[in-house]
Amino acid sequence: MKPTVAILVAPGTNRHQDLAFAFSQADCDHVFIQVTDLPEESKNLSSAQIIAVAGGFSYADALGSGRVFSDELNHRIGGILHARVAAGVPVIGICNGFQMLVRSGLLTGDPESLTTQQQIALAHNDHGNFVCRWVTVAPVSRRSIWTAGLSGTITCPVAHGEGRVVASDKTLTYLQDNDMVALRYVNHDGTPATGRGPMNPNGSIDDIAGLCDSSGLVLGLMPHPENHVTRRQSRSGSPTGIHGLALNLFKSGVQHVK
Repeated sequence: MKPTVAILVAPGTNRHQDLAFAFSQADCDHVFIQVTDLPEESKNLSSAQIIAVAGGFSYADALGSGRVFSDELNHRIGGILHARVAAGVPVIGICNGFQMLVRSGLLTGDPESLTTQQQIALAHNDHGNFVCRWVTVAPVSRRSIWTAGLSGTITCPVAHGEGRVVASDKTLTYLQDNDMVALRYVNHDGTPATGRGPMNPNGSIDDIAGLCDSSGLVLGLMPHPENHVTRRQSRSGSPTGIHGLALNLFKSGVQHVK
C-alpha cells in the first residue's frame, strides 16, 4: 500500500498540483487539505504518513510571507503539526511552505534556547526584486531524512521575493554545528556560490537554500524541487540534464515511511 502525503493548501497557494505530481513520481498518494476546511479535515492530517506545505503566495503574503498561513493553522488546529513531527511524521515545506514552517516554529535554531523570539527569518532578497530563475543546490545534511542519502547537485527553479535566510552569528553556528543546513546554493560545477548572485539568488547567509530541524524530519527550502522531477521538465540546454533531477529528494521522504 502506498503512503499518503497530506498537502496543505491555503488561499493563494499555487504549487500544490506540482507537488502532488512530484510525490506521485516517488510512488506516494496524496490528499489536499484546505486550511479553510480545518479542523473538520484534521483526520486526514492525522492519518497521513507525510505532510507537505506547498508554495505560492498564501493570503497574498499579507503581513509577511507565510505569517497569516501560520497564524490561521495555529488558530484552527493548534499544535497538531508539532505533534505529528513528535510522532515521527516527515514534513516538507517549499518556498511559501518554508516561510510558513519558520513562522510556525517548526524550523528554528536551537530548540533548547530560552528565547521566545524567532531565531531564523526569511527576508526580502538582497537585490530587492522578485527572482524567477533556475539555480543549482547541493544537499549537504546527513541529519535530514530528505537529503541524507543524496549526492551530486539538484537544479530547479526559484520564484520568490522573500527568500533570504537571515540569522544571528550564534544561531548560524548552531545550525552549522548540528548539521541543520540541508541544502546550499552552488555554482553549476558544485563549487560554493559564496553569497554571490545569480547562483545565490537572494543573498542568503552561508548560501543556505534549505534547513532541517533537530530531528531531521522537517525540511524547508526556497527552491522548487517539485518542478524538476522528470527529464521533460529540464530547462532547454541544461548543463546537468537528468543528473540535476530532484526526484530522489522526494523518494527519500517516501522511503523513510515505508
